[in-house]
Amino acid sequence: MNIDKYRVPYDGSFKISKTDPGDSGKFESKDEAAEKLKENVKKMAELQDKMYAHDKYGLLLIFQAMDAAGKDGAIKHVMSGLNPQGTQVFSFKNPSAEELDHDYLWRINKSLPERGRIGIFNRSHYEEVLVVKVHDLQGKQKLPPEMVTNKIWDHRYRQIKDFERYLYENGIITVKFFLNVSKSEQKKRFLQRLDDPTKNWKFSSSDLKERGFWDEYQKAYEECLNGTSTKYGPWYVIPADKKWYARLLISEVITQTLESFEMDYPKLNDEQMRALEGYRQQLMAEKD
Repeated sequence: MNIDKYRVPYDGSFKISKTDPGDSGKFESKDEAAEKLKENVKKMAELQDKMYAHDKYGLLLIFQAMDAAGKDGAIKHVMSGLNPQGTQVFSFKNPSAEELDHDYLWRINKSLPERGRIGIFNRSHYEEVLVVKVHDLQGKQKLPPEMVTNKIWDHRYRQIKDFERYLYENGIITVKFFLNVSKSEQKKRFLQRLDDPTKNWKFSSSDLKERGFWDEYQKAYEECLNGTSTKYGPWYVIPADKKWYARLLISEVITQTLESFEMDYPKLNDEQMRALEGYRQQLMAEKD
C-alpha cells in the first residue's frame, strides 16, 4: 500500500478540505481489507517481538481525532495481536492539579515507551494546541503573563517538533495519526450511540458542545498538522468514515515503520554458544 499519499507534507501545504474522509483506497470490500489487516497484525506481532529482543528502538503511536472518529476501536483492532508485555497504552484527559503545576510535556515524558516497546497515546500533548487553542484556555495554565502572547502556538509547535526530534535522535520513533471523520459521519455515529443501549454510556452533552466548534477544530487541526509534521514525527491523515479501511491503513503505516528499523535478534558470541551447548547436554543427560 502507498502510505505516502496520506502523510502530511513537511512544507506547510496541507489542506484538510482537500482530503476525503470516505476514501477506501483500492479496496472494494470490507472482507478484502480484513484479510490484509489480518496479515498486517501477524507481521506486526513478529516485528514487535524482534524490536523487544533488539532493545534499541521504541515506537510511540499518537492518535488524535474528533469525537466518534474511531480511535478506541482502531487501537483495539489494530493492536489485537501484539504482546501486552511490550505495549503500553495511555489516555490523556484534562490535566490534574499536579500536572498543571508542571510544563505540559511533563506528563508526556513520564509515559514514553521504553526501548523495545510500543507506546500508544489516545490523545496526547497535541491537546495543548487543539482543545486549549479552540477554547482559549492558555490563560488558565499557570503560565507567566508575558508568555501568553499571540506567538504561543508557534512556540508550542516549535517545542513539540524539538521534543519529537530529541526522541528520534534517542531511538524513540514517533508516528502520529489524525483520524479524519466527516461531520455527517460523526452525526450518524452519535445517533447510533443514542439508539443503542450498550453505547449510551459513550455519549455526553460535551460531545454536542464540542461538535458546535467543528469549524474551529478543523482549522486548529490543519494548523497543527502543518506546524508539526516532520520526518522526525510525521502525521498521517487517516480517512475514518469507513472504520475497516482506517484500521487497515493504520496497520500498514505501523508495519512499514517497524520494517524500516535496522534491528535483529541478538547474536551470541562463541563463548555463549559453547555454554548453550553445555546446557543442552546437561538437559539431555537428565533421566525422565
